[in-house]
Amino acid sequence: MRIRDGRAEWYRNRWVRSSSISDQLGEPGHGRAITGPDFGPNVHVIGHAGRTFALVEDLLRPYELGYELDTVGPCDLGRTEDGFSVNAHAKHDPHTGELHAVAFYSGLDYVKHIVVDPDGSTIQATDIPVPGRPYMHDFALTERFVVVYDLPVTFGAAAPASGRWIPYVWNPEHPPRIGVLPRSGGPIRWFEVSPCFVGHTLNAYDDGASIVIDVIRFGPGFEPADIGGNRPMVDRWTIDLDTGKVDERRIDDRPQDFPRVNESLVSRPHRYGYTAASSLYAAHEPRATFTNALIKHDFATGRSEAHQFAHDAAAGEAVFVPSAGATAEDDGYLMSFVHSPERGAADLVILSAQDVSGDPLARIHLPGRVPLGFHGSWLTD
Repeated sequence: MRIRDGRAEWYRNRWVRSSSISDQLGEPGHGRAITGPDFGPNVHVIGHAGRTFALVEDLLRPYELGYELDTVGPCDLGRTEDGFSVNAHAKHDPHTGELHAVAFYSGLDYVKHIVVDPDGSTIQATDIPVPGRPYMHDFALTERFVVVYDLPVTFGAAAPASGRWIPYVWNPEHPPRIGVLPRSGGPIRWFEVSPCFVGHTLNAYDDGASIVIDVIRFGPGFEPADIGGNRPMVDRWTIDLDTGKVDERRIDDRPQDFPRVNESLVSRPHRYGYTAASSLYAAHEPRATFTNALIKHDFATGRSEAHQFAHDAAAGEAVFVPSAGATAEDDGYLMSFVHSPERGAADLVILSAQDVSGDPLARIHLPGRVPLGFHGSWLTD
């Protein structure tokens, strides 16, 4: 959705064209050679170095997109000699302009911390030994450290044969721990945590001799192929680098996911965060589908406020967009695609981030339903 001068100018919905899909559709190829699996990325879209990229994970390549989301082709964003690239949850440090990623491959016993400079060149790649092939979907970034989650969801080669659509399973024999790697280099330190799985990181920051991380935590027994069977909640982990202990504290026990923060504060202290809640209705009306509410968390006061949509609505991840000239952390907007059951189509709903529970500032009516996906970005033109 392109917005300028208070108007919605156009809406585009495009598949990322892998070579095989272009061939099957009889379309011209993108002309970029690719070795290994050719897979159209399906997890995230970001901007970096003045370009737009669609991201995926494992050992699959990012794809570059054009201005109107046309497929340019596979690219070398974060490419390393052993075949890694920037993965789905790469994080932009707004203070250095660098792009950081922790990339994994299900067939290897190590993961890779990759740093891309503001011009798009890979400037650092550090191996992190990790036995057991855990599923590392996300990580955390602070001013001084990279934090990785080595948790009991691991690769299971037999999973697809048993009918599972994701080749990862809960593995109670895999010790749960988190690793802290200095961004400046040095050995990684490991810290024990209780059995769980972290789906997404809201944000993280240094606090003296501690690291504070706000995460979406799934409890023991989490199965990636059955997300509806486990309740993701908001937890705050505080790693004490002196004592080697991790304090795990529940912030909100309502089921929610897709956390976002004002991205000017990625890797720095934050007060507010935003999530999509799977249900804020009565307990006797459980919903295991996507979401019908957006929540704003105030981590300073412990309070939250929510915008609740219609019972049968479905809201995607909300992206925070700062106001022009904003000085306050929450001076801006929350933007989310929301399926409107009354219209049978989607609206782009724009809320004031300082009044999340209030009426929307705008609803942009789209002609059809937008399939709910995972992640996205607001990119200034």
